[in-house]
Amino acid sequence: MKLRNRPETPETPALSRRGFLVAAAGTGVAFSFLTACGQAETASTAPAYEPTQWYAIDNAGIVTVNIIRAEMGQHVGTSLARILADELEAKWEDVRINHVDSDPKWGLMVTGGSWSVWQTYPLYSQAGAAGRMAMIEAGAKALGVDAATCSAANSEVVSGDKKISFKEIVRRGGLTKTYTPEELAKITFKPADQRKLIGKPVTSLDVIEKTTGAAVYGIDAKVEGMVYGYPIIPPTRNGGQVNYVMDAPAKDIKGYIQTVVLKDPSNTVPGWAVVIADSWYAAKKAAKAITLEYQNTPTMNVSEKDIQDRAAKLIADPKTGSVLPTGNTDTAGAFKKAKSTLDATYTTATALHFQMEPVNALALEKDGKWEIHTGNQWQSLVLPWLAKALEVDEKNVVMKTYRLGGGFGRRLNGDYAVGAALASKAIGKPVKMILDRESDSKFDSVRSPSVQKMRMGFDKDNTPIAMEQHVACGWPTEVMAPFFMPKGEKDVPYDPFAINGANHWYSVGAHKVRAISNDLASATFRPGWLRSVGPGFTNWALESFMDEAAHKAKVDPVQFRINLLKAEGANAGSAPNAIGGAARQANVVKLAAEKAGWGQTLPAGTGLGLATSFGQERDMPTWVACVARVSVDKATGNVKVEKLTLVADAGTVVDPDGALAQMQGASLWGLSLALHEGTEFVDGNVKALNLNAYTPLRLADVPELDISFVPSTEAPVGLGEPATTVVGPAIGNAIFNAVGARLRHIPITAAAVKAAMA
Repeated sequence: MKLRNRPETPETPALSRRGFLVAAAGTGVAFSFLTACGQAETASTAPAYEPTQWYAIDNAGIVTVNIIRAEMGQHVGTSLARILADELEAKWEDVRINHVDSDPKWGLMVTGGSWSVWQTYPLYSQAGAAGRMAMIEAGAKALGVDAATCSAANSEVVSGDKKISFKEIVRRGGLTKTYTPEELAKITFKPADQRKLIGKPVTSLDVIEKTTGAAVYGIDAKVEGMVYGYPIIPPTRNGGQVNYVMDAPAKDIKGYIQTVVLKDPSNTVPGWAVVIADSWYAAKKAAKAITLEYQNTPTMNVSEKDIQDRAAKLIADPKTGSVLPTGNTDTAGAFKKAKSTLDATYTTATALHFQMEPVNALALEKDGKWEIHTGNQWQSLVLPWLAKALEVDEKNVVMKTYRLGGGFGRRLNGDYAVGAALASKAIGKPVKMILDRESDSKFDSVRSPSVQKMRMGFDKDNTPIAMEQHVACGWPTEVMAPFFMPKGEKDVPYDPFAINGANHWYSVGAHKVRAISNDLASATFRPGWLRSVGPGFTNWALESFMDEAAHKAKVDPVQFRINLLKAEGANAGSAPNAIGGAARQANVVKLAAEKAGWGQTLPAGTGLGLATSFGQERDMPTWVACVARVSVDKATGNVKVEKLTLVADAGTVVDPDGALAQMQGASLWGLSLALHEGTEFVDGNVKALNLNAYTPLRLADVPELDISFVPSTEAPVGLGEPATTVVGPAIGNAIFNAVGARLRHIPITAAAVKAAMA
């Protein structure tokens, strides 16, 4: 890995982050001054040109692209800006990005589900192409030539030996051309072989601010006159109510101001009390000295086992849940014809987010409008909560945008912002609220524990003719965004983010997928979206079970999958995002197996395991396959992952560096969830509250990674999550091939492996 833009100096004095920031800022001013001195151009007052709301070209030729997606380390601005700049034919060094605050004009503001590039690609391609057409029209007029003789390249309009820069075109003024949605929809994009930025190596537009400490995160936000809030989280997430507050001891703590019991009309932060002080440390210290008495809640004694037992009971009742529209769902008839069957149950534990930056928000009222300064992934979801909590019109609330120190789905649910807003309203001052790590864990929107029952029927030749997958868990979308829920058979709604992945691309005859909301889970906590969401557990069950089915049928697990990925009927795929269908999934399976050396002779206690998926959703499939190589210590049951080989077909790869980073991060997240992460509910809340008890993957356990992409000019889809879904089952399958132990629960522990070998 090469480090770019690294300054080399004889001596580097010791600096704090903030000190370094000041030094860096000073250096920037100096270079700006020198640059200005070297310029002979006359300043222009011509206004910037905005072909669409998504960007502007100013009179210095700078193209500023408006980004409505959250930046949390994935360089989303760079990925999206290059889509627009490529069609515009702008020089990359002329491009800047602007992460915008919330505003109705931006439409749906959400960053999750691996949607950013997929959703934005057609929109920004149209916008860039429209701008190119407008610049060519204006440039032709300035050059005195026919527009048909002109083309654009490198921020210039060219006709023969004549040319004019975008900068000069804007400086001349008179640019008024805009485009209606209908006009934009008719614009055709340039051929793939003419792309200059998409799929090419470029420097990330925000890498300097990230590496110098100039990037501003939500936790950095400050305003004049603010005080600090430290929330006291109730014993259970839902139904909490404070009966009594005794803060006399806190009054002796320097800086302590008061304690506010929040009244929340939105019911987002029930049972919260917020300690107010002139510093965060004083607020936290005071919170330790305060005694609160809560009323008992119905879930105060709920355990992980209770939640899982409830899930199993719901699965056993055929009347519960929603059946997805997967074609022929008459599995009962097919199973009657089956010559043999296979059944298995898989489970997953509660999983936390543990993003690096604990959740936080700064709230204040200013000139009749509420400002919420925070890092957030789904402004469009959270704004209505804030408006309801504050009892104001939504137009009077704006969410100011900041960088995120990790999102992973936690900041899709911006519930923490409501606490800060209500505290500010209660005391009439700006309040900055920061949760410490343990409070963050107590208030986390965890990935629900799950129970899944799998069943497959075979004909006399051991070919699958029927399959069922019944999935019970807490539904995040049902709790937080029910308007996002489609309907299954008999118009029964379901949470797609709790069942995606089960509606696979295998041809298995009759296929029934049943999604079941675990009501006890939703009563105990607020189920959340965690990186890969439903496929993180649905694919654990599906791909482990497909391996079991292959062994039952006495067919090699790779060949078994390829045989079923037939690209027929609904699995044939469709335009624009799923062209090729199951054939593309079969291809990545073949490639991953070949690259990993499938079939080779391995040392004793070592095995290869394969798993595959189509990523987040059927209408935006990212075909991915993973082969895990693991070694197992038979004496202890300890599992060591030696190598992960992954192949992905994500259509057009817009940002190669970003795509690789996303696959690396997603695969390691999957490994972490498979072997290291997980907690349980005890007395209505999570047991593990900090990183001494919750132990994500450590650097020493990172295996060799071999990641590649299938070259493609098909529509770009998503890469933030798909790899997460295949690593766990690949590891489980590799363990079976290494020592014959079949694991059906994650996280996989050494004790479980040893027990399964017995």
